[in-house]
Amino acid sequence: MRDRTQAGGISVGERNQFPGQVPQGISPDRLARIQADYLRECQALFEGLREGTLDVPDDRRFSSPAWADTPQSLFAAHAYLIGARALRQMADAAELSLDERQRLQFAIMQWTEAASPANYLATNPEALEALRRTQGESLRKGLQNLVEDLQKGRISQTDESAFTLGENIAATPGAVVFQNPLMQVIQYRPLASQVHARPLLMVPPCINKFYILDLQADNSFVRHALEAGFSVYMISWRNPLATDTDGIDQASWDDYIQDGVLRAIEVVRAISGQAQINALGFCVGGTLLASTLALAKARGEDPVAALTLLTTFLDFADTGILDVFVDECHARARERQFGLGGLMTARELGTTFSFLRPAELVWNYVASNYMMGEAPRAFDLLAWNADGTNLPGPFFAWYFRNTYLENRLKTPGAVLIGGQPIDLGALRMPTYLYASREDHIVPWTSAYASRRVLRGATRFVLGESGHIAGVINPPARGRRGYWAYDEGDRREGATDADAWLRDAPRHSGSWWPDWLGWLAGHSGGKARSKGTLGNRRYRTLEPAPGHYVRVRAA
Repeated sequence: MRDRTQAGGISVGERNQFPGQVPQGISPDRLARIQADYLRECQALFEGLREGTLDVPDDRRFSSPAWADTPQSLFAAHAYLIGARALRQMADAAELSLDERQRLQFAIMQWTEAASPANYLATNPEALEALRRTQGESLRKGLQNLVEDLQKGRISQTDESAFTLGENIAATPGAVVFQNPLMQVIQYRPLASQVHARPLLMVPPCINKFYILDLQADNSFVRHALEAGFSVYMISWRNPLATDTDGIDQASWDDYIQDGVLRAIEVVRAISGQAQINALGFCVGGTLLASTLALAKARGEDPVAALTLLTTFLDFADTGILDVFVDECHARARERQFGLGGLMTARELGTTFSFLRPAELVWNYVASNYMMGEAPRAFDLLAWNADGTNLPGPFFAWYFRNTYLENRLKTPGAVLIGGQPIDLGALRMPTYLYASREDHIVPWTSAYASRRVLRGATRFVLGESGHIAGVINPPARGRRGYWAYDEGDRREGATDADAWLRDAPRHSGSWWPDWLGWLAGHSGGKARSKGTLGNRRYRTLEPAPGHYVRVRAA
């Protein structure tokens, strides 16, 4: 694991690779090869332009016929790609520490994505053709879209007006059965005539809203579990606002564990009458859930029989592209900013995550929305993505230092919760670990590393696609696939992630049936479902999805 705690992100070990000052440059031989390749490609480009033999680049941004029909634009597209490739090669070859090289690569990626000729009206033939064809109407609509987005403070990625909470999104029937200043607990109405005895509590990430797991009826993870005969409960985290006056902006990691996840577990146990429940955590919700169960274990309690972690970090040694933001200076700055409270805003979080993939999540919409004057299509996943949440500053500052910077959770006793040292290695319940192969937020190999932290039996499943799309993959659509071994296959327990993948069989379609089959084996027998929700102690407060989820960040 790299030591990120040095200012600027350079570890002592990395400094020792270059005695004295870290060299800033590229070896002459490597630079000469990059320059020779660049000049050769430029020469071929000019020859292709002169002879009229330029092909359309294999790049989505230049796939419109307008690029092929305009020689100067086609030339500009090729010239841009050649230059961007050379810049990336120079960044890769820079003789820098690992952290510095990653930051340079990230900066080059931002610059080259922004510099694409597809991003500017004067150099985008498709936008110019639309301008001529519509007699300027496309530009008028584009400027209107731009003004509206400036007022919202973010780029529109979808038609958000197409979705209404409780009607065609987050509409699975149920009721809020508990509420405190941090969260609500939703109990869903059974959708099967018989249900398993042991209920399931879902813990979503608190940096987003819960309904990523309850989108529309045909792709709702919650509804799918209900139809399979499971009793499902959900935490709906509160979205704190700057105008709140009850001190929510001072909430800590400890608060989210003790008054959040642990309290929700107690509610579900009380309503279901089960001494043990099953629990699922998604992303940071999984990190919170595992930490909560470690705290319970330290107190001599064992409230969860089987655990599911979806795209979750327990070992933060490799945080992927997010590592460019992680160093001691950043941690100290956040601690100064949030020392007395305050909010990490949804706008800042959303902008950060969008610029991890700027071609898809930023510039794509600049071209279509503002230059072409198009309205983005309705897409439930992107509507959810636009409905971000603020985070209490102390929670964020603690999380940033103790996980991303210092990676303390995986070390027994290194983290105290409520004054109690916790040990994730004490968790010995069976665990289902899911990761997405193209995940840029939680690299799949890091999710796999949870097997070295937990001590119980683990089943690992690797899905196709990314952080969200890989998880939300309903079986009826027959899309994508996943890698998993049959139960009992000795290769399933490989300690090395790459060795696990090398022999893992690929299965077509959704991983959801695999998970449902695994969960059924840990959920007890079935009995007739009850029509009532809550109980005498925990009465229904309001229909699902509740009012916490309806609060929008400013």
